[in-house]
Amino acid sequence: MLKLAILLLFAAMLISLLAAAGFLVSDGSRSQRVLTSLTWRVCIAVVLLTLLLYGFYSGQLPD
Repeated sequence: MLKLAILLLFAAMLISLLAAAGFLVSDGSRSQRVLTSLTWRVCIAVVLLTLLLYGFYSGQLPD
């Protein structure tokens, strides 16, 4: 279950990064959507890192 959550968060992070790149190309550098998308990516990365650390310390993920 933990591995699935990590995989889904990683996919969500990549989708957010691709969305930000798409917004940057289509809207230009003045777009607020780029900033919002990158903010989501950072938040997802923090949750992903937390899950990875939890998985290693609890022994659910191998070394």
